[in-house]
Amino acid sequence: MENAIHGILLILGLITVGCVLLITIYLVISGIPAIRKIGVLKFLFGKKWASTAAQPQYGILPFILTSIYGTAGAIVIGVPVGFLTAVYLSKIAPPKVKTVIETAVSLLAGIPSVVYGLVGMMVLVPGIRTLFHIPDGASLFAAIIVLAIMILPSIIKVSLTALEAVPKEYEDASLALGATPVETYFRVSVPAAKSGIAAAVVLGVGRAIGEAMAIMMVAGNAPNMPGMFQSVRFLTTAVASEMSYAADGSLQKQALFSIALVLFLFIMLINAVLNFFLKHSKE
Repeated sequence: MENAIHGILLILGLITVGCVLLITIYLVISGIPAIRKIGVLKFLFGKKWASTAAQPQYGILPFILTSIYGTAGAIVIGVPVGFLTAVYLSKIAPPKVKTVIETAVSLLAGIPSVVYGLVGMMVLVPGIRTLFHIPDGASLFAAIIVLAIMILPSIIKVSLTALEAVPKEYEDASLALGATPVETYFRVSVPAAKSGIAAAVVLGVGRAIGEAMAIMMVAGNAPNMPGMFQSVRFLTTAVASEMSYAADGSLQKQALFSIALVLFLFIMLINAVLNFFLKHSKE
């Protein structure tokens, strides 16, 4: 029975690995031809995307920079808010308050991304336009705010689970040595739960990079170089916005698969870097 269970778990794990390999192979086969035709440097560092023009241009540098800036902005805003909320819920909040906030966080996690985009388009975009006196509020700034809100549930729930798993004896020993509760939370509990909190950040980064629908509704979806109050297009929205009408076998469709390949490699690189630093820190 033990061997049978081990075999089943091994097969399930290999299926997961196989799915990743199949996606990787498909993206490589579909994306490489366009990169060869356009040229690696022109494709990655070109500043203009005009796939339907008389003389098409396929430069995705604006999409790459926009994705980097948008993800970084969302992490800068979302991670501190989510992390401190998790600390409050796990260590300070009264039971009734904790229940209410956890319920709200679960509701945030269950809201479809299109609803975030709709609310952002109807409330956030006009608010930015009025507050900053700009012609259009659909911008990189609006996308960053929406992404920061969307990654909160993942960061809060995973960080909360990690903090609650810290043995109470650690905190009791710290308090017995004269440390204040706040010092104990941030110098004992948080370092003990560091791996779980880091996993929460990784999940948040993945959610921010991979989001498309909500961003398409609030960022303006224009292939411009990134500016805080300028309409922009992310790597994900570039694929989603043009894939439906790109002709099969055309260079445009092949270029969209190339964008998907770049996005896939981008996510893998970020995960590899984060895992490397986590492993190095743990050692």
